[in-house]
Amino acid sequence: MALGLNSLTSLVAGAVLGSITQTLTDFPGLLVMVPAAIGLRGNLFSALGSRISTSVHLGDYRPSLAPGTVLGDNVASSMLLTAALAPILALVAKGMSTVGRVDGAVSVLDLTTIALVGGLLASGIVLVATLTLVALAVRQGWDLDNLVAPAVSTLGDVVTVPCLWAVTFVVGRSFPTELVALAASVVALAAGVRGLWSARPRLRQIMRDSVPVLALAAVLSSLAGVTLQHQLETFTRYPALLVLQPAFVSSAGALGGLLSNSLATSLHLGMVTPGWRPERAVREGMRLLAVLAVPVYCFNGLGADLAARLLGRDTPGILAMTAVSLVGAVGAVVFVLALAYFGTIAAVRFRADPDTVGVPLVTSTVDFVGAAALIAAVKLLGIG
Repeated sequence: MALGLNSLTSLVAGAVLGSITQTLTDFPGLLVMVPAAIGLRGNLFSALGSRISTSVHLGDYRPSLAPGTVLGDNVASSMLLTAALAPILALVAKGMSTVGRVDGAVSVLDLTTIALVGGLLASGIVLVATLTLVALAVRQGWDLDNLVAPAVSTLGDVVTVPCLWAVTFVVGRSFPTELVALAASVVALAAGVRGLWSARPRLRQIMRDSVPVLALAAVLSSLAGVTLQHQLETFTRYPALLVLQPAFVSSAGALGGLLSNSLATSLHLGMVTPGWRPERAVREGMRLLAVLAVPVYCFNGLGADLAARLLGRDTPGILAMTAVSLVGAVGAVVFVLALAYFGTIAAVRFRADPDTVGVPLVTSTVDFVGAAALIAAVKLLGIG
């Protein structure tokens, strides 16, 4: 059910993305930042949910937002990280645009404003939804490991794109953009300092563990953006492919997130040993996720075609869309399951918290690999 919701809502995000091709054309380089901005939301709040899930299993969870509590420190860290990482997203996107020879790319100041204002709007929405999901899961006895990654990552997809798009109506218009961007940079710096040197040990640790991982995630996700930017002509010809892209990538990330979250909890509880060869129970879980991927990716292809038709956008056809989704999924899913396992094990071996490292590593890497797999499938099938 969670994977179905993930696909459905990601198609909504894709429909939004497919509807703003003119904005993406008017703001060269914005598409480079979109995967990183989307991924940041999923990374932040999936990791938040994973840490809270572990605290529930360990009996440390308390339903309080007070400073120093598990929930309070996790909420504070998520919003501080949203602000602190905005200029990093902008700098990485600008750098990738320059290296990738994206002509006429928008300035770092404009990208910083879009990343901060749009990011804070999106994070506020996702935070409320995540806290609601946590409260329901604790009350009903649901396993958060099976809910958070698909639900939160897909909500991040849905709300981030329109929030970023809304800010573009302010950027570059008759408005003191440079002053806004300067203020945004000051806010981001203050947020980073506040979190990294906080007197609250848990908050400080989350920030220090997260910043390097999320910065690396931004680089990897921006590689996906460069890949998409260079194929913008194909996506403009067949916007249905752009509708498919968020669902395609998000489904792979959700599958990897499910494995990473459950594995992290099992490692904390001592139910799995951190070996380089997956134990039998883990292998069975990986096979089940691979089987689940088949109907999920069929649905993604069919849904993207239908959504494009409803929007009056061009599509290569229902059979072609389904074929692209399934062919691309082969490489993306195999890669993400392997990465989820070995990345989580490596985090434990290097004495990092697998709840903090596992999901961001999976989702950011699959941004690039997923985009490359989708485009490879398009080329292999002769579409575009």
